[in-house]
This record gives sequence, structure tokens and C-alpha cells, in this order.
Amino acid sequence: MTTALERAPGPIPQSRVGAWLQAARPRTLGASLVPVAVGAAVAGAEGSFRPLVTLVCLLCALLLQTAANLGNDVFDFLRGIDTPGRQGPLRVTQAGLIPARAVLRATALVLFVGACCGLYLVSVGGAPILIVGIAAIVCALGYSGGPYPLASRGLGEVTVFVFFGVVAVVGSAYLNSGRLSTLALLSSVPVGALAMALLVVNNLRDIETDREAGKRTLAVRLGARRTRIEYGLLIAVAYAWPLLLLASAHTTQTVLLPWLSAPWGVALLRSVLKAPDAPALN
Repeated sequence: MTTALERAPGPIPQSRVGAWLQAARPRTLGASLVPVAVGAAVAGAEGSFRPLVTLVCLLCALLLQTAANLGNDVFDFLRGIDTPGRQGPLRVTQAGLIPARAVLRATALVLFVGACCGLYLVSVGGAPILIVGIAAIVCALGYSGGPYPLASRGLGEVTVFVFFGVVAVVGSAYLNSGRLSTLALLSSVPVGALAMALLVVNNLRDIETDREAGKRTLAVRLGARRTRIEYGLLIAVAYAWPLLLLASAHTTQTVLLPWLSAPWGVALLRSVLKAPDAPALN
């Protein structure tokens, strides 16, 4: 335990509450909130925006990602993937800050609360939302846990694109408007690409330790050089896509507003391509 704490590249939680916040990984949660906001914006642009539905969508997305983060913390520890030699931010189960059993209980509790909130969305959207909700819960657990963990089979990026891109954006728009939207589907692509990019950076950082632990992520399969190329392509897609939206959908030039963040996108791309070592990617 001491070794893990000493090697942690970031701040070490000084309280029980701080340890739980570390396990929830709040800095990553924007990946679940942004697609819901984009879906709601699409619905609003098409004349259908329901504030309460959007609020519950945001809450469900937040709870599902928190559960996935907690599950990843404990399942990777139980599988021997998180070791004292990992280069990423501190994992509370592996560091001994919170017992594995407590993290498992918390994962189940967060999923239960998310499912209860989701019942309202099912009442709004019907059977399609029920099916999507069940699939989301299964994948939240199956990302790192279960007999066939998706992240260890090189399917993490695909899962993230589907659920943090297509499903979240299209589902949010559908729940607001009651119909499937082509604009929502098109708008989900850059959102999913950026969510994938977040995961790609983490997997790039963890290539060596994942390979040693037998975790065959896509980054492990591709290698560091091609994973960096993958990251660059995802960023390029995210920034080029608004042009396609402008040309092919009923949108205005305001769809180009994401380009205001281009300086930060370029800076991130440079930092990933030139990172001298794994901890630099944190």
C-alpha cells in the first residue's frame, strides 16, 4: 500500500470523502454530460426541448459513468491489472484506501439509483429506452468486469463511441422530441470521437503495464506510435465534422462554434504526440 501511495503521480486523498471522489474520477464526468447536452440542443433546434427530461438524462448519464469508473477501479485491481507500478492516477482499491468490497457495494448502489432514475425515462420513451438502459448497465459493468471484460478485449473504444456518442446524443434527442433525428445521429460523431480520444490517451499511457498484466487494449494491440496516430485522427474528425454538419444538415454557421476551442485541441494533440513518458499523459 505504501508503495502505491508513494508512486502516485497526483495528489493523495487525505480523507475518506476525498478517496471516494478520487474513485468516482470527477474530472472525466464531462464525457457523460456533454453528449446529453448536445442531444438536448439538437432537440431544441428542432423545436422540442423538455427541461425535466434533459435533467434526468444528465443524472442517469452521470450515475452510469460513475458506476463504470468505480467498477473499473475495483475490477482492474481484482484482476491484477492495477499494480504499484501503474503510471496513471491513484486507484483507491489498489492503494488500499477503500476496501474492494466497499467499492463493489458502491458500484451496485450507484447503478441501482441510476436504474431507478431511468424508470422515468422509460415512462417517457417506452420500450426502446428500456432496452438501451439495460444495455448501458450491462456495458457499465462489462467494461472492466464479468467473464468478457470489453476493455481487456480491445473493445473499449468502440463501447465508448457507441454509448458516449451515438446512444447518449441520439437517445437524449429522442427523449426530448419523441422521434429519431438524423441531425442527432450526425452530431453524435464528433462527441463520440472526443470521448474515444479521452480513452485513447489513458490506454496509451498504460500500454506497458496493461501488456504485462495481459490486458489487451486496442493501444496494446496497435502500439504507441499507431495509438498516437489514432488520437490525432480522432481530434481531426471532431474538428472537421462541423463542416459536414453545415453542408448536409439543416444547421446554421453557429455549428462552427466548437472551432473556438481549436487552440486547446492543438495543444492537447501536441502534448500527446510529444509526451516524454507515460506520467506526462496524465
